[in-house]
Amino acid sequence: MREITHGDMRACARVLLGHPRAEWARLMAVMLSEAHCADRYRRVFARAHPQLGNGTLMSVALARAPAPEPPASDTRYLVALAAATEAVLDWRAARG
Repeated sequence: MREITHGDMRACARVLLGHPRAEWARLMAVMLSEAHCADRYRRVFARAHPQLGNGTLMSVALARAPAPEPPASDTRYLVALAAATEAVLDWRAARG
């Protein structure tokens, strides 16, 4: 997967906000997998994947019509950012 940016994390958190908290871990796993697959496709074919985008988390998150970005003081948004961060850390740890 391409380098993960602050924008990627914020886009993922905004997607999570549109779903019940119980679905967040599964949804993050799906988005991470899709970004990884899109990045592999991009490396092989030298173009973005037609459905999954360019291999960034932001491309798969924005395809899910994320909620508008709330202020950083919004507690639920901060929890969503933490959930997205934890999912990325777990994903990286599982891949060495």
